[in-house]
Amino acid sequence: MRPRTGLRPGFLLVFQRELVWLRRRRPGLLLLVTLLPLGLMGLLMAIFSAGLATRLPIAVLDLDGSDLSRAIVRTVDATPDVAVAQNVADLAEGRRLILSGTVHGLLMIPRDLERDVKAARRPEVVFFYNTQTLTSGNLVLRGVSNAVPTVAAGIRLSLRTAQGQPMDAAQASLAPIPVQVHGLFNPTLNYAHFLLAALLPSLLQVVVVVASAYSVGLDVETRHRLAILRRLGGGLWPAMAGKVLPYTILSLMVLGIADSVLFGVLDLPLRGQRGILLLAGILFLLACQLLGILLALFLRSTAGAVSVGTLLTAPAFGFMGIGFPRLGMGTFAQGYGALLPGTWYLTARIDQTVRGTPSDLSWSPVLVLVAFVIGLAVLAAWRLEGLRARRRRAGPGRTAAVHGGSAP
Repeated sequence: MRPRTGLRPGFLLVFQRELVWLRRRRPGLLLLVTLLPLGLMGLLMAIFSAGLATRLPIAVLDLDGSDLSRAIVRTVDATPDVAVAQNVADLAEGRRLILSGTVHGLLMIPRDLERDVKAARRPEVVFFYNTQTLTSGNLVLRGVSNAVPTVAAGIRLSLRTAQGQPMDAAQASLAPIPVQVHGLFNPTLNYAHFLLAALLPSLLQVVVVVASAYSVGLDVETRHRLAILRRLGGGLWPAMAGKVLPYTILSLMVLGIADSVLFGVLDLPLRGQRGILLLAGILFLLACQLLGILLALFLRSTAGAVSVGTLLTAPAFGFMGIGFPRLGMGTFAQGYGALLPGTWYLTARIDQTVRGTPSDLSWSPVLVLVAFVIGLAVLAAWRLEGLRARRRRAGPGRTAAVHGGSAP
């Protein structure tokens, strides 16, 4: 009997059925697709909302106690990157503070610093920091590296002018070849602009692949459920399209809400084309859904598809080229990153936001995403046809077995 839904069996019937199941039977899946990624993005935005880590605490070991050493400490403390939090009595105390995480570095000023400087010697100011904490370590190193040479240059300039050298000549002798440094794309090193923009596709990739693998896996892990889905949809392809479309809409809503906060609240720049960014986002979500569908179709087990999908996508952020450039990775790491749609969406996303890449140079990652969608769709179609052919071959055998068993 045809269901009393006012709709003929087909795409819309499966679409409506999936919405009802999300609301009544699968609230956990609805939570996974919507509230969980939004909540995680809200947490990440709260963490990185400041944009740039400033006033990181360091310790100072001043063995000189001169006017020059105090001037160095004041200059270091005046930089926006670091703040002199403690003075220590020896290196052992400074080491304990670094290992405990109380401070991020130790600045040691040697004895007789001022005397050696006035005698035209080259004393060394030593800075210890933890290289395992890449972000904080590099920030405190930058602050100290900018402050100490500034003080040293001022002292050398004073000594030269005191000897009767003209100011212009003294400045030219200190920096005979000046270097102008211009930071491109993200000159303020705002972490919200590039790190949050990278974490969003990495997080969505995991959620969309797992959700697709779970929802499709529930219908394909047993033959009768796949048969019911095909009968409701009037064919496997309309039924599969109606099944995954609700998750596509929900994922697009999550991506739109997150981008609205990034662009509207955290002032992420949008220097490229909105249309290219939107197209790349849609292709990215479709590729992730097709990847989850493919896992469900090949593994024929919901638990297995979800586990493999998580295993493939969870470490993807490390291979996207944000924490470490992809050009410097090994062959395996480059290949692994290239096989995930999130890598190419991230490239297109950074091109259209931070870099402002011209349109004629922006289509390469988008075309790769198109190839992902087409290739995964072809594989999914091939697998669906294989399952349908296997079911047709197995049908007569099961019927004959039943008839044979009932014969006297």
